[in-house]
Amino acid sequence: MEERLQKLLAQAGYGSRRACEEFITAGRVRVNGQVAKLGQKADPTRDKITLDGKALPKAEKLTYIALYKPRNVLSAAEGPDDRQTVRDLIPIEGHLYPVGRLDFDSEGLILMTNDGDLTNKLTHPRYGHQLL
Repeated sequence: MEERLQKLLAQAGYGSRRACEEFITAGRVRVNGQVAKLGQKADPTRDKITLDGKALPKAEKLTYIALYKPRNVLSAAEGPDDRQTVRDLIPIEGHLYPVGRLDFDSEGLILMTNDGDLTNKLTHPRYGHQLL
């Protein structure tokens, strides 16, 4: 399925959609050998998409994990120091990020996923979710 290039680049981990738009306008992105234009769409299963001459990695399979976060664990993918994070608790390769936050001293259920669209829909204020 065709998607906007900035969305495909963002899903591949190259930054936010806005940052990926800058790659496109700078002429760093090519689709099937042609310099890409802002707003252009492509299908990663059919088209060869490159950034600075390197092909986009294959899309990861979407993963969803309901994790019980114990006390004294950071609810972050990476910590600013040597404290244990929720990512350290999951022995699965690839990108996984926590949806939402729990305090370091708190325990409870936290969702871990690589689904950026779901994360956005669950955490962005414009969707009006109420915290209980």
